[in-house]
Amino acid sequence: MKRVIVIGGTGFIGRALVKRLRQMSFHVVSVGSVDADLTEFGSLNKFDDDFDIVFHLAAWTQAGDFCLHHSGEQWLINQKINTTVLDWCLRTQRHAKIVAFGTSCAYAPGSRHIEDEYLTGNPIEDLYTYAMTKRMLYVGLKAMNKQFGTEYLVVVPSTVYGPDYYLHGKQLHFIFDLIRKILAYKHKQEPVKLWGDGYQRRELIYIDDFLDDMLTILPRVKNDIVNIGADADHSIREFAAVICEVAGVDASAIQYDEDAYVGARSKILNCDKLKSMLPALHRTDLESGIRQTVLWMEDALFNNA
Repeated sequence: MKRVIVIGGTGFIGRALVKRLRQMSFHVVSVGSVDADLTEFGSLNKFDDDFDIVFHLAAWTQAGDFCLHHSGEQWLINQKINTTVLDWCLRTQRHAKIVAFGTSCAYAPGSRHIEDEYLTGNPIEDLYTYAMTKRMLYVGLKAMNKQFGTEYLVVVPSTVYGPDYYLHGKQLHFIFDLIRKILAYKHKQEPVKLWGDGYQRRELIYIDDFLDDMLTILPRVKNDIVNIGADADHSIREFAAVICEVAGVDASAIQYDEDAYVGARSKILNCDKLKSMLPALHRTDLESGIRQTVLWMEDALFNNA
């Protein structure tokens, strides 16, 4: 039985990953912020099992305009987190494969969003600091492999969505924020005002599809970085129209705040490397994925309130 530790196992992707690995009969240790303060050097020493795989999902960030206001903290906290994890891996888990998460915002605007360009050019200014901490994580893994022979895989996901997202206490990622606002209009008649003009484009991948791809390529890819996306993008207006249809809301009720922060105008990953390994990518269709997410959020926020 493979022994796995998921650092960041209490987040949205982490919880789904832990559940999937246990279904696959892995022995899984899940580590959240209450289990270890990753800003404290040596905080993982208590986890002294010999693990076959270390999943490193932990990061200090939030969606929306969070990065605009916390650049210094993001640099310090995320560098501490990454150093704590990599140091522990080197000292106690040198034989384990490290699976770390990158970020699509590390790609420079106007780039082809291919893996060879992950460290090339300047990320978007608004997300620069967070993106650079993720780049440095990749650099650290490459450096450790070069000197010590440790093994790694870096996966770069597009926006992952689906049920069981954490809805309280932080800014929501764009798709969950759209759903929340539209459902608030349906249930409480709160005005729907979305950030930007609605023509900015985003890419979504359903949580099950992301996990399928990551776990399938995991044994095949050694010391490399791989994008995992939907291979298609849509405008915010298109996402909103699907949500309205699923929720039974008139889309004409939506207003757009064209002066609000929108981040990148367009963001889609090039998945040619992934498709070379998995030629028949399965993707949950957008309407089905949003329907499952909307129904879950409606129960969580309104029906069971």
